[in-house]
Amino acid sequence: MGLPGLLRAVIASVCLGSIMAQKVTQNQSEISVLEKEDVTLNCAYEANSYTYYLFWYKQPPSGEMIFLIHQESYNELNTAKGQYLLNFQKATSSISLTITDLQLKDSAVYFCALRDHSDAAA
Repeated sequence: MGLPGLLRAVIASVCLGSIMAQKVTQNQSEISVLEKEDVTLNCAYEANSYTYYLFWYKQPPSGEMIFLIHQESYNELNTAKGQYLLNFQKATSSISLTITDLQLKDSAVYFCALRDHSDAAA
C-alpha cells in the first residue's frame, strides 16, 4: 500500500475530430505526488488550422470523464479555473496543466485533447 496522501496521475491523450494529421502527445506516463503539492502535466500537439481548441479532462477510478478546462488558440492569455492553471505556448505547440493543492480526489487519468475549428461543424 502506498504512502498516505499519495496521489497518482496517469497521463493519456486523445485527439478529437476526423482529420488524422492532428496529433496530441503526452510523454509523462505516471506521476506520484503528495497531497497539498502541485503537479504539472505536459502536452504537445499538432494542429491543422489556425483556430483550434485544447481541452483537459480527468477520469477518476469511478470511470466517468470529467471536463476540467480548455484553451482557445486565438487567446494568448493563459486560462485558469479553480485549482487548474494552463500554460499555453502556441509557438512551440505545447500546453501544460498545473493542478495546485492536490487532494486524494485528484487521483485520476488525465487526458489532453485537441479539436480543430474545421471539425467543429462535423
